[in-house]
Amino acid sequence: MTNDGYFGEDIAATYDDDIGSNDPDSVQPAVDFLAELATSGRALEFGIGTGRIALPLSKKNIEVHGIDLSKAMLAELSAKPGGTQISVTQGDFATTSCQGSFSLVYLVFNTIMNLTTQNAQVSTFQNAASHLDPGGSFVIEVMVPALQLLPLGETNHVFEFHDDHWGIDTYDVVSQTLESHHLRIRDQKMELSSTPFRYVWPSELDLMARIANMRLKARWGSWKKEPFTNTSRHHISVWEKLAV
Repeated sequence: MTNDGYFGEDIAATYDDDIGSNDPDSVQPAVDFLAELATSGRALEFGIGTGRIALPLSKKNIEVHGIDLSKAMLAELSAKPGGTQISVTQGDFATTSCQGSFSLVYLVFNTIMNLTTQNAQVSTFQNAASHLDPGGSFVIEVMVPALQLLPLGETNHVFEFHDDHWGIDTYDVVSQTLESHHLRIRDQKMELSSTPFRYVWPSELDLMARIANMRLKARWGSWKKEPFTNTSRHHISVWEKLAV
């Protein structure tokens, strides 16, 4: 791990290509969903990264701000067209603050799991609440832990298998953590990376929201508002900040 967390220069340089950031089918539904909630015209992204969501959201006349620990990821954002127009703060989004209040704070693409302790995840909800207007929305996109797919006693789940990319998650149900391993073939070279996460259940997130004086407003199975069911592999959850 570097001063940029697990998202140093090597990861930042290929991040957009590795996760398909340029695919409009995966980006536009999220942007449309979030734009509906940014009623004041101001939104804050925790873990803004390279601006995959923030940049297209800002094109909808929404003033987007961002917080991210990785200077390397923020450098990739600033190098993009319009990137320098987005105000960013370098720091841990669980505790770092920025000026002003917002009608929307959002945290996407499993990034809540980058925080590997429950205390840090709770602090993230409290930090979101401190930035929100009363009635404002906190949105998280995160996977549902794939424990249903594991045979009893098994710890490894292969979530991707292609000619140039293998993805394996290793679960520890005692510590409620997983380590995500990626093996890629790039330029005829083999690259292996591993990142630790703390997986979290929807009910646990709801309790974190309650601690931060927020309540669940909606939960969907996709950005297109498909129902969340017992077979959904991820969820989009929206919590509302309550009046004091």
